[in-house]
Amino acid sequence: MNLHLEQSVLNNNNSIQVTGSKSESNRLLLLQALYPEIKIQNVSNSDDSKLMTKALASKDTIIDIHHAGTAMRFLTAFFSTQEGRTIELTGSKRMKERPIEILVDALNQLGAAISYKENQGFPPLLIKGRKLTKNRVCLEANVSSQYISAVLLIASKLENGIELTLNGKITSVPYINMTLSLLNEIGIETQFSNNIITVRPKKEDLVIDKVLTVESDWSSASYFYSIIALSPVGTVITLSSYKETSLQGDSSLAEIYKSFGVETVFKDNTVILKKQSIISKEININFDLSNSPDIAQTIVVTAFGLGVECYLTGLHTLKIKETDRLEALKTEIEKLGGQVDITNDSLKLFTSKSIKENIAIATYNDHRMAMAFAPLALKVPIIIEDAMVVSKSFPTFWEDLKALGFKFIK
Repeated sequence: MNLHLEQSVLNNNNSIQVTGSKSESNRLLLLQALYPEIKIQNVSNSDDSKLMTKALASKDTIIDIHHAGTAMRFLTAFFSTQEGRTIELTGSKRMKERPIEILVDALNQLGAAISYKENQGFPPLLIKGRKLTKNRVCLEANVSSQYISAVLLIASKLENGIELTLNGKITSVPYINMTLSLLNEIGIETQFSNNIITVRPKKEDLVIDKVLTVESDWSSASYFYSIIALSPVGTVITLSSYKETSLQGDSSLAEIYKSFGVETVFKDNTVILKKQSIISKEININFDLSNSPDIAQTIVVTAFGLGVECYLTGLHTLKIKETDRLEALKTEIEKLGGQVDITNDSLKLFTSKSIKENIAIATYNDHRMAMAFAPLALKVPIIIEDAMVVSKSFPTFWEDLKALGFKFIK
């Protein structure tokens, strides 16, 4: 379904409840599968988390996780430890194009029995669950943090735990720290020092009877930051439920969006976003997003909507997401009249003076493409193709935009 958004004006003093973090939810769902006594509140209502829940509960021999990349990585690790069970783990056409060899090699180093059903290095996978007795493994430090987290999440169930060595400069450190913090919350001992991460096996006398509440998703908050940045001075949106000390790397939005004139105030487990000032067209937006690459699309579209130059680095993992997000951003922004240069790990957006109206934005089966471009409706009418792709992470996104004052042409 395509959505045609009219040029819109926000209502003022809006309040939005954002679903639980997909990143936290999927980690905790896997830990709950390992330790059923854990209870989770405010689980994400995203497609990815629903697929994760369904897969963990399934007794089938073939499990299809569709477009859910996090689920593919985490479940590969989980099923490798399920002794006596053989699983074929598969996904969508795009999932079969997303590499997973780095993770498979790491798990096989630990003693797993994982092979490829079709193409070497890519899903679908044949996983024969067994007891993993080895405890030392190496990974390149600049790989997706989901590979690293997948290994760490199963570590406490292995009889010798895991010592994971990361070679080189580490990408997405906050997501690794999120995994370790959640392990610590349930009483698992970890250490992260000098590129070596150690996870101890669960102590026999440790009782993991915990109720854990998932913080709302900061990646989802990014679209409201963009909406505020593109709105007149004085516009306010309140989002819940958020913590000032967050495990999520994308909480860096609060600092990043100061550059766009947006103030963030934390109050009673909410964040209040307010457009404080108009920014100069001469400003140069420049950020290294190695620790939070998922907000790159939002930032680029915000800068384009404001007509300012933007240069982002640390984006190499975007090429293996739901789509090649760098190529997709370049293509869609240039359709709107912008100019973009990309490399394997960076993007430069040049200053623009106008935005073409009623352009249809392709979303490439990527939820973040749909949501990142939607705020441009505050500037011009715009069409979002395959708009319901947002259900992957934020099923109520369009209803929430309607509540804010966005208007749709039927």
